[in-house]
Amino acid sequence: MSQRLDYQQQSPDLFKKFVEFSLQVKKSSIEPSILDLVNIRASQLNGCAFCVDMHVKEATIRGERPLRLHHVAIWRESTLFAPRERAALAWTEALTQLPPQGVPDDVYERVRTQWSEKELSDLSYAVMAINAWNRANVAFRSVPGSLDKPFGLDKANLA
Repeated sequence: MSQRLDYQQQSPDLFKKFVEFSLQVKKSSIEPSILDLVNIRASQLNGCAFCVDMHVKEATIRGERPLRLHHVAIWRESTLFAPRERAALAWTEALTQLPPQGVPDDVYERVRTQWSEKELSDLSYAVMAINAWNRANVAFRSVPGSLDKPFGLDKANLA
């Protein structure tokens, strides 16, 4: 499989605005280590190889432990995640796989015990952002690792 088209090149103004939005998310109240977990989990659920690859490398560069990265897919059974991280992962899954009846009250209540209203709002925007990136990269078959050098992801030494 090869990349289908370069959506950045085809829609440069929209791409630029979406990058700006994503950069604002990175400046939000959500700690980078949790953003990494959110980005990885949503990307796993959406089958976005490009984004899983990118965000595992970013997390590695920031010092995330390899075993925790392996456990993101099984976070419910893992003992490696703190309650705040677990709440973020539950929220990520709920917003990524929107159930027919919406986000269950028990998920919302669990998240609210760990996150302030502002943080939960910021977390929701983070989930929205990664889901949009996933959809673009899956639709146009972005090649995992193809932007490692320009994004500085080669520093993860995971090639």
